[in-house]
Amino acid sequence: MQLFGIGIDVVEVDRIAAAIERHGNSFLMKLFTGGERAYCESHPKPAVHYAARFAAKEAISKALGTGIGGQAGWLDLEIVRTATGAPKLLLHGHAAEFARQNGIVEVQISLTHARDYAAANAVAIWDGLDARAPIQKDALGAAI
Repeated sequence: MQLFGIGIDVVEVDRIAAAIERHGNSFLMKLFTGGERAYCESHPKPAVHYAARFAAKEAISKALGTGIGGQAGWLDLEIVRTATGAPKLLLHGHAAEFARQNGIVEVQISLTHARDYAAANAVAIWDGLDARAPIQKDALGAAI
């Protein structure tokens, strides 16, 4: 297995809280699955948990190289928790198809949050068998 891509994102919690305040449920339903909303709302300060999941989805889209859009929509990327509490990514729809077509076998994620900021990183792992391998580049961006 090989590295396909990495991504990182940092979000201001107040920015997400303001969007929730301004747009309410329509904002939440556009960006977060029912399971994600239930999890976030089960906490005293839901905005910090929404912000961490927002950051995770941005980081994942960067690791996949797709950005948020046609190949990886907000609801195609679902952050769940394992039995031990670790965050885990579930891919749905277009994102699952993109991963399958590109030999991505796993995306590891890590989330963190504090009072003002939430951050996440993602590492996409490729099986090394797909002909559409990522182009390897040196530190200056030249193809190797």
